[in-house]
Amino acid sequence: MPLPRALARFNRRVTNPVAGLVAGRMPGLGVLVHRGRKSGRVYHTPVTVFNRDGAYRIALTYGRDVDWLKNILAAGEFELELDGRTIALTDPIVRHDAEVGWAPIGVRQMLHTLSADCFVEAHPAS
Repeated sequence: MPLPRALARFNRRVTNPVAGLVAGRMPGLGVLVHRGRKSGRVYHTPVTVFNRDGAYRIALTYGRDVDWLKNILAAGEFELELDGRTIALTDPIVRHDAEVGWAPIGVRQMLHTLSADCFVEAHPAS
């Protein structure tokens, strides 16, 4: 089962602003930049992300019913701040992997414990 919604609300108000200070500069953490599908407002959301085989994969630690996921799927594109640079990504798709084999070995157990067996995969825009 993904993390509870109450924890998501707490993280949005408390943890995310703090995580945003190091996300994008620390391995495995990035900042997803997306636009609200209704408001048009730009949001910055810290995420767990890994690059493998030319694709970027973002863990869905809160499950598939999160606003940022709805926003990027509706837009078909988003940006990722990672390693001090901004990467334009396109064609996000949700994938399922019960073994969490898409993540690095050292992270798999944590994601598996969180039941984060879904992830978003996207590729750099050409």
